[in-house]
Amino acid sequence: MKSKTLPWIFTASCPSLIGTVDVVTRYMAEAENYIDEIHSFDDRESGLFFIRIEFFPPNDGFSEATFTEKFSSRAAEFDMTWELTAPNHKPKVAIMVSKYDHCLNDLLYRFRTGQLNIDVTVIISNHPDLEELAKWHGIPYYHLPITAETKLEQEAKVRELIEQYDTELVVLARYMQVLSPGMCEYLDGRAINIHHSLLPGFKGARPYHQAWEKGVKMVGATAHYVNNDLDEGPIITQGIQTVNHAHFPEDLVAKGQDIERVTLFNAVKYHVEKRVFLNGKRTVVFGG
Repeated sequence: MKSKTLPWIFTASCPSLIGTVDVVTRYMAEAENYIDEIHSFDDRESGLFFIRIEFFPPNDGFSEATFTEKFSSRAAEFDMTWELTAPNHKPKVAIMVSKYDHCLNDLLYRFRTGQLNIDVTVIISNHPDLEELAKWHGIPYYHLPITAETKLEQEAKVRELIEQYDTELVVLARYMQVLSPGMCEYLDGRAINIHHSLLPGFKGARPYHQAWEKGVKMVGATAHYVNNDLDEGPIITQGIQTVNHAHFPEDLVAKGQDIERVTLFNAVKYHVEKRVFLNGKRTVVFGG
């Protein structure tokens, strides 16, 4: 058994066919790659198969080029789309935020302590409030104000920054702006948003206060991929906690923010660890 260092990650999806697990695991064995963790799922509804493997190469080293050369022909027989992720790969992440700092603080703490294997390269905001927090972490901070009239111009500047910093993932850590359809399309599959989950739904200002007035018995949060349906993109993670009559509006806010922090962290973690597969309007998530 290999020592617990960071593994290589193999992910793939393809049509559901007999032999999909075998073609991957057989090659891993032939190449003497030790499989440390494996998850697979066959979706009867979509007719798609998904697999994720963490593996350690043999002691004499590993060549990604050789893996690609030898496995590609086997994968082609199953019309398989696949990807390798190196152990030392840290995705470059841009965080977008407005005034609420609880999610940003949490992500930066987990980034700083190594709980998230990412590289936060830039923070973008439509307000100046959190610039000092970014400076303390040594991360560039861009204040890009936005109005209804300047929305497209502001989003164009955001795109420029995303490209400038070679961003692989955008995290909307309580960024309180509705993205334009063009921006949603641009970020499709590589942007994660967090919002509260209250039933019944409470939209607009002060949702937790609205929920308290209705006497809700649970609060929660949803992290999802961004798409053109407001707060209705493919769900990655959700969190929930029960409350009762003794919880006042400020208590609901505090509990809700706690859940938002953890839910967003889990979503980002699963994404960068390649545990999330888009499956139409849904996701397949192989939890760690």
